[in-house]
Amino acid sequence: MNNKSPIKKLLAVKGMGAALTAFVGLIIIYVAFGLINPAVFSSNNILNLLRSMSKYLLIGIAQSYVLITGNIDLSIGSMVAMSAMISATLMTFGVNPFAAVLVALLCCLVIGVINGILVGKFKLPPFIATLGTMFVGRGIAYMVNNNRNTDAIATGVGKETGDAFQNFFYYGTTAGIYNTFWIAIIMFVIFFFLLSKTRTGRHIYAIGSNIDAAKLSGVNVVATTKTYLVSAVCSWVVGLILCAQAGMGNMEAGNMYEMYGVAAGVIGGVSPLGGTGILLGTLAGSAVWQTLENGLNMIGAQVGIQRLVIGIIVVVAVLLDIVLRSGQFTKKKKG
Repeated sequence: MNNKSPIKKLLAVKGMGAALTAFVGLIIIYVAFGLINPAVFSSNNILNLLRSMSKYLLIGIAQSYVLITGNIDLSIGSMVAMSAMISATLMTFGVNPFAAVLVALLCCLVIGVINGILVGKFKLPPFIATLGTMFVGRGIAYMVNNNRNTDAIATGVGKETGDAFQNFFYYGTTAGIYNTFWIAIIMFVIFFFLLSKTRTGRHIYAIGSNIDAAKLSGVNVVATTKTYLVSAVCSWVVGLILCAQAGMGNMEAGNMYEMYGVAAGVIGGVSPLGGTGILLGTLAGSAVWQTLENGLNMIGAQVGIQRLVIGIIVVVAVLLDIVLRSGQFTKKKKG
């Protein structure tokens, strides 16, 4: 008979401790900034914070899936740009937004499949494979509209349709909260379930925990490809969000987003060494990232300071993961 309390059962879930730590850190950071500048607590700021966080959450999900397998996806930012540019360019030519976003999705999925095959089947180092597709994706983003940003999408599909697209992905609200947040939460729930409750999720963790055993069981190529497909889908949605936000396509959209995804995952306890982490941690990590950015901005900190603080937190999080994995704390305690 299992006499463990609900709290002990919760903490026993692999990666839960790191996720809860990130949530505690989030609360401390948010309250600290609020005490310095009470405007941080305003409802308007909270709503904007949730909307801005949503992009980092989606990118964090994309990178976390890949990181759990012990790999990385450097093409995320380029797929974001592809999504924004392809969908915006088609809409400026009068293509129905629904068809435009489907074409953008297809293109992102192609990149995802290529990444999965290169890493899972041909055993290319993920850094090299996705570095190549990163340049390819960014090149496509530049070429799709002849090396220039698009005009406003309303010039092609009309103001009413253009506004509907922008409201759906960015400016509109449901139950008083921006749609961007609801889109991110729905995708979070879907991918959380996929990772924690399905065979596919178990295979993804198996690759990160023991790649040799995963190879023998034959799940390596398929599961690796699936993680890159998840990354592609999330990148596609973020591209649409950025397109809706600006009302046009920008060739530089998504710049450095692959690194933002790493930061969101790592801060929340997703190990870059593979096999450890849960999406609940990624949710916390993306919230910490955006709260730091928002809070530092509201107290007047320079952009350089913002990046410095976030960079230090990421390094400390990874260092802590390495120390815990090596068992140094346990060794010292036994000694």
